[in-house]
Amino acid sequence: MTLRVTFAMAARVLAQLRRDHRTVAMLIVMPALLVTLMWWMFHDSPGTFDRVGGPLLAVFPSIIMFIVTSVATLRERTTGTLSRLFTLPMGKLDFLLGYALAFAVIAVIQAVVVVSISLYALDLDVRGSAWQLGLVAVLDGVLGTALGLFASAFAATEFQAVQMMPAVMIPQLLLCGLLIPRDRLPGVLHAVSDVLPLSYAVDAVVGVAKGNGFGSGVGGDALVVAAFVVGTLVVGAATLKRRTA
Repeated sequence: MTLRVTFAMAARVLAQLRRDHRTVAMLIVMPALLVTLMWWMFHDSPGTFDRVGGPLLAVFPSIIMFIVTSVATLRERTTGTLSRLFTLPMGKLDFLLGYALAFAVIAVIQAVVVVSISLYALDLDVRGSAWQLGLVAVLDGVLGTALGLFASAFAATEFQAVQMMPAVMIPQLLLCGLLIPRDRLPGVLHAVSDVLPLSYAVDAVVGVAKGNGFGSGVGGDALVVAAFVVGTLVVGAATLKRRTA
């Protein structure tokens, strides 16, 4: 891995995204729209929105980042772009890290938008600091990016890449604590949830919402999510195919 090559790859991806206004709008605006829709649904029951609103700040960015990144990475393979890139002095990890860094920049903007709207427009009850909530939201977006990059290695078409979303993300969505607290899950399902990264992403957001800081459990959950990101990128680099047959 070479930092210069990694940053060059990130700059290339950002340049592509700058020309793709629809994708950028989806990445930045869609999570805020979905959270607003949930607020509207529970408008007559504000306590319900306060309970699920925090976890949604982890779930929606992760899912949207997963879909966009998995399709974008697969397109690099199916068009032959990835093969041409690898004729340059660039490794697989450079490619994946470049993508991750580029989408991390988008995740920062995404987090600022969705957290600001949730706190100041929708009046989401969060006892912790806004910057901590934003930082966790960024990390959750990067998690979705890493999972999308990893999943794209097992898809041969863009349609298959989209199909990976139910297989990878929906089980995590069901077991992450959004629908029912994880400590109330049956024993086997609770054990499964303990090895799913989205569980820790939601736990981190919920911890901030309750007023816990990074020194009171949130930091541990955030570190677990970061470890999943790093591990997924490393494994993704080992399984990444240069082209799709």
